[in-house]
Amino acid sequence: MAAEIAKPLPAPTLETRPYWEGCKRHELRIQRCRVCGRYQFYPRIYCAQCFDDRVEWVAASGRATVLSFTIVRRPVSPAFAGDVPYVVALVTLDEGPTMMTNIIGCEPEKVAIGMRVAVTFEDWNEEISIAKFRPA
Repeated sequence: MAAEIAKPLPAPTLETRPYWEGCKRHELRIQRCRVCGRYQFYPRIYCAQCFDDRVEWVAASGRATVLSFTIVRRPVSPAFAGDVPYVVALVTLDEGPTMMTNIIGCEPEKVAIGMRVAVTFEDWNEEISIAKFRPA
């Protein structure tokens, strides 16, 4: 029997640590600018809209709409061979930002642009949980 190859784990940084800590608690967290009120994802040290550095972490609703997707049928590495086929998608959070994720909990052929989805979390180890989405 061949040894299982571990998936590469994200490495939290100063900017992303609050996001990963939220995921560990199964809470989707994004940033909101205290000045202009805009939500953003991916994490940054400043607001991408007004460039102010007063950004705060808030809990997102966890609801989103599929903007685009692809079905991966060939794994990007041997670590993902057991997952194919899987869906890589761009979803637009109800708060506005777009994030890349996986759609799980349904057959890949059932995923559609405009589909409503909700966040769920996949625990990869004691420290890292990955935000994914399933049909709402």
